[in-house]
Amino acid sequence: MKRVCIINVVGLVGELLPYAPRINQLGICRSYRPPIPAVTCTVQATMLTGTMPKQHGIVGNGWYDRDFADIRFWQQSNRLISGELLYQGIDTAKMFWWFNQHSQVHYSATPKPHYGCDGSKVFDIIDDTGCQLVKHLGPFPFFSFWGPNAGLPASDWIARATAKVLRENKPQLTLCYLPHLDYDFQRLAKPSLERVAEVDRCAAMVIDAAQDIDAIPIIVSEYGLVPVCRPVAINRILRQAGMLTVRQGPFGEMLVPGDCRAFAVADHQVAHVYVNDPGALHEVREILLKQPGIQSVVHPEELQLNHPRSGDWIALAQSDSWFTYYYWNDDKLAPDFARTVDIHRKPGYDPCELFITSKARAMFRLAQKKLGLRMKMDVIPLDPTLVGGSHGLVNAIDQNPIIIGPDAPEDILQFKDYIRGLLQVP
Repeated sequence: MKRVCIINVVGLVGELLPYAPRINQLGICRSYRPPIPAVTCTVQATMLTGTMPKQHGIVGNGWYDRDFADIRFWQQSNRLISGELLYQGIDTAKMFWWFNQHSQVHYSATPKPHYGCDGSKVFDIIDDTGCQLVKHLGPFPFFSFWGPNAGLPASDWIARATAKVLRENKPQLTLCYLPHLDYDFQRLAKPSLERVAEVDRCAAMVIDAAQDIDAIPIIVSEYGLVPVCRPVAINRILRQAGMLTVRQGPFGEMLVPGDCRAFAVADHQVAHVYVNDPGALHEVREILLKQPGIQSVVHPEELQLNHPRSGDWIALAQSDSWFTYYYWNDDKLAPDFARTVDIHRKPGYDPCELFITSKARAMFRLAQKKLGLRMKMDVIPLDPTLVGGSHGLVNAIDQNPIIIGPDAPEDILQFKDYIRGLLQVP
């Protein structure tokens, strides 16, 4: 029986490999053209199914649910993916890859807080590995997985956990997710290359464990990040044109997507534009095409995104630009969640969650929480010009994602069959 360990080093591209010596030793690097949007959920689904979003249905990190008239981001149910998955029928460990819940693999671990009826939240993971990861490694460092403190501890913990699962369970296939490069490469236009060396050391722990059980280590990445300097507030543009509907309330303005003539779900450098008013379809496109920072507005079919979850138009940013989800015109009217880390309530992706208004304010809020007071961690700035990097488009070849492995393919649609071939399964 052959074994394979896939290490997903988010954000790794060919030009960074000289700073990742252990990864670089594994073989020839193949750059591939990612699906659009080149974002985590979409690319992972393409890797696992060997199909494009029009088939597997994961059209972004989030999308508008027309039945619920609601925008939903970062869902975890494996049942959202259509099609046969890479690991079906294979003894698999799935470590922090997305769509982990209900994925019917033998071993898995994924972040999952507990939510109290009073609005409280206790951070935790679901550990179905049988290895008692928290007992042996300590609590998962949730605050370094995302938010202003996102950094090395999360990827280090995942690497150590994966190494433990590899050695103890010896799965036929292991999927390991290392997000470390995603943080500073979004925060900064010129991040330190030490971040690459750090994630290389994390990958080395997994590579060592894989080789200990005679598993073939494979490196993949989901996208390459590029410097950006221009945020495009696509929903404010549509609001100015009379397309948006918002509700005033005690917690700020709330978007009412089901009543909008048109609105956008922003996701890095790509936005799904949903048009509820058929008569405004072409007007919406013409409005957006006039805006600085928007490269094109195309029909989903042109990107193989023609799925019921997709927008009526897909807006693509210029290479130095990205889309904010902001829809309010006055920050005094911003919804209360805008200034917090709240990946599920925001109707779009928000990289400003990687920043903080002030450490003093954060410490004050933490002190309130420890005293048992009702509070909100409103420490996230509303300044999109802070963001230094983004992704979502197809870039120059040395900035596109990669695959490293024996005879690795150059087409991501071949990745599923490639891995199954290494495993010697039909």
